Amino acid sequence: MDGGNNLCSKCQKIPSIESGSKKVFLIFPIPLLKEKFNRVAHNLGYQCSQDRELTIINVPNFKKFIKDLYDSSEFSLPESNDILCLALEESEDFHFLSYFKIKPLLTWFSMLEAEEYLDIIRENRLTIHFHPVIDSKTLKIYGYECLIRGISNSGDLVPPLTLFDLAEKTDTLFYLDRTCREIAVKTASEKGLRDYKVFINFVPSSIYDPQACLQTTIQVAKEQSIDPHNLVFEVVESQKIKDIKHLSKIVDYYRSHGFMVALDDMGTGYASLEVLINLRPDLVKIDKEIIRNISKDSLKQSIFRGIIRICEETKILKVAEGIETEDEYNYVKDYVELVQGFLFSKPNSEPSNEEEVVKNLRPNLFF
Repeated sequence: MDGGNNLCSKCQKIPSIESGSKKVFLIFPIPLLKEKFNRVAHNLGYQCSQDRELTIINVPNFKKFIKDLYDSSEFSLPESNDILCLALEESEDFHFLSYFKIKPLLTWFSMLEAEEYLDIIRENRLTIHFHPVIDSKTLKIYGYECLIRGISNSGDLVPPLTLFDLAEKTDTLFYLDRTCREIAVKTASEKGLRDYKVFINFVPSSIYDPQACLQTTIQVAKEQSIDPHNLVFEVVESQKIKDIKHLSKIVDYYRSHGFMVALDDMGTGYASLEVLINLRPDLVKIDKEIIRNISKDSLKQSIFRGIIRICEETKILKVAEGIETEDEYNYVKDYVELVQGFLFSKPNSEPSNEEEVVKNLRPNLFF
């Protein structure tokens, strides 16, 4: 792809625990932890040497070294997170740039635990399930949300929460998020969804610089001849967003290329209101916890109507997500333009058509 030299390396590389001989460098926050590590390493048969603040160990098999430390169960989670570890070739020396490659020992442990997950992304065993977003009045399909699934060694589906939890633990969030965006665009095109809105989740913390991290996604959309206005990039983890300026930069980059932007989980706290005010997205998805049993809960109704008022005043499209009952649908349908939920369809590897969406609904939903 064009511009490959400008690609973010964290978006492109999958880390691994190599089995060959390595020179291992370790840094400790306090002398007590260094003393403990040296004692444990000695008991495991490894000889430590010191070079100023660095502890150095030459190991014949780096993967076995990490497994030996892991199996020893000597280090608590905070300790293993504080110990910094880097493996270099035996001929290499530690220098300033080495700091950018160093990882907490906990990350190496997580990579050991998550070998099947790393195989999934290394072998691209990822697939998309489609969840329809529906016009609340006509029940026509407006678009589809693309939901990622992994495929385990046994052929079972691995849910997205598991994938992204392991991605954070193994420092592969950048790679996974980029791959998911690209697979979503390609699969939507293959399924003939170019004339629908295609909702694609993205995690803001997985993007350093939009121009570097998002260029492959932009390129894939061009290659698939998808109208940019039909791609809706959906901000997830709104509760965790701390750098609104950075997120605004990402959103501006998407919009400069013609894409739409949606905010997920609206109404779950002050953080999402702050993001709404600063981003002014094209759409918001009202969180399923507000929608659940809303017809019977006056507090949820008040919160819901407050969100509706803000969106109407700022001309933002509203999606009520997580609808599971007809009572929920009947309450929200006159307030929002779009609805989504198991009442209409579950996520499926084949996009549901409109007949499938409404086939189990009672006739009174169609007036």
